[in-house]
Amino acid sequence: MRILNFGSLNIDKTYSVPHIVQEGETISSVAYQEFVGGKGLNQSIAIARAGGEVWHAGLIGEEDGSILLQALEDSGVHTEFVEKRPIASGHTIIQVDQEGRNSIIVSGGANRAIDEPFIDKVLSHFSAGDLLLLQNEVSCFSTIIDKAHNKGLIIYLNPSPMDSEVLSADLNIIDCFLINEIEGQILTGEKESTKIMEAMRSMYPKASLVLTLGAEGAYFQKDDNRFFSPSVKVHAIDTTGAGDTFCGYFIASVTKGEYIKESLRKASRAASLACTIKGASNSIPMREDID
Repeated sequence: MRILNFGSLNIDKTYSVPHIVQEGETISSVAYQEFVGGKGLNQSIAIARAGGEVWHAGLIGEEDGSILLQALEDSGVHTEFVEKRPIASGHTIIQVDQEGRNSIIVSGGANRAIDEPFIDKVLSHFSAGDLLLLQNEVSCFSTIIDKAHNKGLIIYLNPSPMDSEVLSADLNIIDCFLINEIEGQILTGEKESTKIMEAMRSMYPKASLVLTLGAEGAYFQKDDNRFFSPSVKVHAIDTTGAGDTFCGYFIASVTKGEYIKESLRKASRAASLACTIKGASNSIPMREDID
C-alpha cells in the first residue's frame, strides 16, 4: 500500500497576539513569523516523520513555492507530483493568543488551480489498494474523491475546512473520516461526542471514524468496535498543526500494521508534543521523540 496525499501547501503568516481579534477591533501583534504549512503539507510531513512513506500531490507558485518544496523533501516526502504554476502559493493568516489558541484565514492561491488533467496525471501512478489522504483546501475536491474511488483507492478524509463543497460530495464512498468535534457537529447535527459517533455510524455504516477531542484525547470507531486514547497533558504554546500531526501519525501507524489502540496512542502523544512548539510543520515531532 502506498500513501498519496492530495493536499494544500501554504506559507503560514503567524501573528502572536494578546487575544484573538474581535469584530471591529484593531490590536497590535506581539510578534510575527513565517512558517511553511497547509493541512496537506503538514500531514505529509507528519506521515514521513512517523516513519511512513508518502507521496504529496499539489501545486505551488513559481516565485514563492521553493520553500514549500524544500520542506517536504527535507522530511523525506516524495515530491514528484508537486508542480509549479505562474501564480502565488497558498497562504494563511494565523493569530495565536497567549493561551496557544488560534484563529486561521486561508487564501487558496495555487492550491485552487488543481484541475482534472492534473488529477488524472497523478492518479495514473496509483492503483487499487493504495491509500488516498484528502483535506478540503484544494480545488476539485469531489472530483478527486470520485476518481480515486473509481480506481479502488482507500480514501481517508479530513474534511477541513468544513463547507458546502464537503457536504455536496459523495461521502458514502469514504473509507475513514478523521474529524474533530466541530466537523462532527456539522456533519451530524449532534454536539456530544458519543452522539456524533452514533450518528456517523448510522449515516456512513461502511466507514471507520477517528474523532479527535482536543485536549481530551481521541476515539476510533468501526462497526461495533470503539477505542479511546487520552491525550498527554502539556502546557500548550501553539495548537496550530496539532490536528494534522495526529492525522499523519495515525495513518502512518495504521498502514504499518500496528494495532488501532497503539496508533491512537502514538497520534495523541505526537499531537500533544506539537502543541508545545510554535508553528505548524516545524512543531511536528520526530518518531524517536514519540518512542
